Amino acid sequence: MALQEVHISSLVVHIKPQYLSGVKAQIAALPNAEIYGDSEEGKVIVVLETENQGFVTETIDKINNLEHVLNTFLVYHQIEHFDSQSEEDS
Repeated sequence: MALQEVHISSLVVHIKPQYLSGVKAQIAALPNAEIYGDSEEGKVIVVLETENQGFVTETIDKINNLEHVLNTFLVYHQIEHFDSQSEEDS
């Protein structure tokens, strides 16, 4: 029986408003990242579903290093554990 985990995280990304659509496209292209909303002021809500903590911090770094991103901060992080054997049996 192998235990696996899923990390679900939400981020708020602040982008220079005039570059909002271009940066949103770059974020949406990242694996495991989904955009759930944005504002005219350049704030974007991003949800990550990843396999481990390292992917969360790596993705935050990638987003924060995109041109025209002012800052990225983690709002929520949850770890779900599940038995991969029971997933395969169902």
